[in-house]
Amino acid sequence: MTWGMTPRQSIEAACRARGADAVIAGCITLIEGGDTDPGLIIALAGPGQERFLDKSEKERYWLRVWGVRGLLWALSEERTDERTETAVINALGDAHWRVREMAAKLAARHRLDSAQPALAGLLTDDNERVRAAAARAVRVLQASESPESSS
Repeated sequence: MTWGMTPRQSIEAACRARGADAVIAGCITLIEGGDTDPGLIIALAGPGQERFLDKSEKERYWLRVWGVRGLLWALSEERTDERTETAVINALGDAHWRVREMAAKLAARHRLDSAQPALAGLLTDDNERVRAAAARAVRVLQASESPESSS
């Protein structure tokens, strides 16, 4: 995220500059615990986050949070594939609550039906914010399945 831009604006700018497929691939790599282009990390996280480029940083879970947030704004229906869905479902089981919360928000926004079993498990998560995000995602997904929502 660059100065003066929201995360969404910064991610959309990165998609225009790099191509959405490249941004999505980098985000998935981060969610999976890998490293990606430092410029993409700065686009996702914002200036001043260069410290996360150092593999000794203790709070590297932020890279996974930013990877999920990147997908939140970079994905579209035609760009959601099995690898993306698998990454999101795995993020719903991440050890850190911030990653789980962001993944639940993504599942709701992009209506990832395949995430429903993992979301159901988060309804009893230890973290209140994760429980709330999971409950909202379940409501959104169930509403999109109902016959009334397609009429």
